[in-house]
Amino acid sequence: MVKARAYFQLLKFRLSLTVAFSSAIGYMLGAHELSWSRALLVMLGGLLVTGSANIINQVHERELDKLMTRTAKRPLPLGIISPAEAWVFCVLLGVAGFALLWFFFNPLTAGLSLLSLILYGFIYTPLKTISPICVAVGAIPGGLPPLIGWVAATGYIGVEAWVLFGIQFMWQFPHFWAIAWVADDDYKRAGFKMLPTPGNRDLRTAFQIMTYTLLLIPLSLLPLEFNISGRISALVAVVAGVLFLLLTVQLMRTQSRKAALRIMFASFLYLPIVQIALVLDKI
Repeated sequence: MVKARAYFQLLKFRLSLTVAFSSAIGYMLGAHELSWSRALLVMLGGLLVTGSANIINQVHERELDKLMTRTAKRPLPLGIISPAEAWVFCVLLGVAGFALLWFFFNPLTAGLSLLSLILYGFIYTPLKTISPICVAVGAIPGGLPPLIGWVAATGYIGVEAWVLFGIQFMWQFPHFWAIAWVADDDYKRAGFKMLPTPGNRDLRTAFQIMTYTLLLIPLSLLPLEFNISGRISALVAVVAGVLFLLLTVQLMRTQSRKAALRIMFASFLYLPIVQIALVLDKI
């Protein structure tokens, strides 16, 4: 039972489910006729591939995870699961996810999922201890799920797919940097360089968080411009974007951990609210 729970923890299920949910959103926005069963299949494929990428991340960082309070009790640092066992589980999940996306949808969907896994597991992960550029690199696989979902529905990468990618890509920056601000002490112990250069919790970093959040507002209007969804979802996105932006202004004023924590929680709410609004408005 302990082992089974440890394998489940390796998946980072809530994170993987959030990513997979974005791919289902992209599918529903791209599909001419909405099929809940196929949307769930896209979600399952995304969950399996994302889980595989998360395991690569944890295997690579298992020694660093021992140094951080938030990760010290993960299965690999505790030795409940060996790296070899984790790799086997990783390959099984990845192959199953790719096969599902290839067989039920198209090769391009599966190929993009593989690209996302490679970027996250083998490029973003090692970059975390080398340079703050890791956040920009990590934002690429982080932004791909809705694009992948759109491709699963349509079979091609159109401008609409890039619009959905752009919104989720831009969202990654305030999201990641807020987490890095809150977990800065832990990250410094492990040598992670997540905050923008020079890596301090100061006005400069707060200003960058505000800037990327501000850019989300015009980006969130593009689904209306390209007929992906309607005016109601555009209004929801603008209101959510403005509220999100106000929190970043508060961080600029106080430069406090509490303000960064609010941005972190708001980022978890912003994306699903906007994406669900897009789908409901289309339906």
